[in-house]
Amino acid sequence: MEPTGQNQQPEAVVQQQREQPEEPREQQQYESTFRSLSAGDIVAGTVVQIDEQGALVDVGMKSEGLIPASEARTATAESGKPLAVGDRIDVYVVRSEGEEGHAILSKTKADYENVWRRVTQAFESGEVVSAMVSERVKGGLVVDLGLRGFLPASHVVTKNIYALDRFVGQSLKLKILEVDRARKRVVVSQRLAAEEERQRRREKTIENLEEGQVRKGIVRRLTDYGAFVDLGGVDGLLHVTEMSWTRVRHPSDIVKPGQRLEVMVLKFDRDQARVSLGLKQILPDPWQHVHEQFHVGDVVDGIITRLVPFGAFVMLEGGIEGIVPTAELSEQRISRPEEAVAVEQRVRVRILSMRPQERRMTLSRRQAEQEAEQQEYRRYVSRQAEAGRITLGDLVGEALRAESSFPAEEPAAEPADELPAAEAAEEVEQVNLQPLAQAGEPASESPAEQTQPVQPIEPVQQDETCSSSDSPAESPAEKAPSPGSSP
Repeated sequence: MEPTGQNQQPEAVVQQQREQPEEPREQQQYESTFRSLSAGDIVAGTVVQIDEQGALVDVGMKSEGLIPASEARTATAESGKPLAVGDRIDVYVVRSEGEEGHAILSKTKADYENVWRRVTQAFESGEVVSAMVSERVKGGLVVDLGLRGFLPASHVVTKNIYALDRFVGQSLKLKILEVDRARKRVVVSQRLAAEEERQRRREKTIENLEEGQVRKGIVRRLTDYGAFVDLGGVDGLLHVTEMSWTRVRHPSDIVKPGQRLEVMVLKFDRDQARVSLGLKQILPDPWQHVHEQFHVGDVVDGIITRLVPFGAFVMLEGGIEGIVPTAELSEQRISRPEEAVAVEQRVRVRILSMRPQERRMTLSRRQAEQEAEQQEYRRYVSRQAEAGRITLGDLVGEALRAESSFPAEEPAAEPADELPAAEAAEEVEQVNLQPLAQAGEPASESPAEQTQPVQPIEPVQQDETCSSSDSPAESPAEKAPSPGSSP
């Protein structure tokens, strides 16, 4: 029975404690309202009156404090406006009791202490804060954290540390490196804050990135082989061959640093965090509709984009690029394309073949030039026929007809100078119709227009058995029978 009595005694004590705490708890709360203010305390209060003596603040402890007029005139509320009755503010207890029995308060010191408290907490927790750059000083920048902070030039995110003036007036995200309350020194860093933000975005981007996605990015830098695009903490490579359906000489021809654009994720290695991007994949492919724009045999204009040992590439309208083999560059035989064309030269070519599935087109500059010459010749013949002029072909034809129909003893054709046109006379002289003239025809009456006599043709030597006389050989004209003679 004794153990039972011992167990009942503590239970009675616990029950008694449960029944009695209500009254002391209320009493403690009531007594706490009479607690006196101590110098150095920071308390919250409400502005109840503003007069020439200052601002009277109810600190909620059955007592009121006074902010002196010298400070009250310049003090502001959290909204940035001048103090007004009803504003809720934090104040610093300078003295617990003044000459008139009121505690002397200061809002400026309260704000200063609160700033140091926030700065210290941000430093200990590694929190990123925002601050306005107020001025440029030797070695860096001064930022306003509610107190003076120093941002070294080496911790500013910029490529040119000698041009820091442009940051004055800007709000920057900073990470606190050092806090020294005794020396009132605060050192901050923009670079660490940017790296931390970038790492946070990088983890989020890697988590959501997938091949085939179209993402927005910013071009950060260019190289000879491509451009690096920031997708949000992760840099992807946009290779020069993936920028356009046509050949690109340099990435700067397509994109610029700082440019915002959309790209497609072609490959993504999550372990290595490597991303390959493409730009042409979201652009229309000109080869898909090439048959609607071009046909085999068409003669089109283009621009030489590059020369290779086996020919020249020509850019046609719409971004289609074709090859002109070296043998098709000129009618003359050449060994190198540079002998016939140059880069950026505008040429006219003929389409020989198209293979859209292979993205290839074969062109010919030589055939295009031949066709142009043929068209020019046809136009020339048409103009000559319409004008009724004598052509060299007409004169040759007339001469051949005359040779086959004129008798041998008929007088030779009229001298060339008797033709009505000087141009026709020059062409007749080139044809040379003199063999049709008789050997004994007299010369022209005009000494100036006298023509050379026709040279007699030497007779063919016959055998002695066939020769009948020793007389001189006769010319072909003398042997030719007369019109009325029998053979």
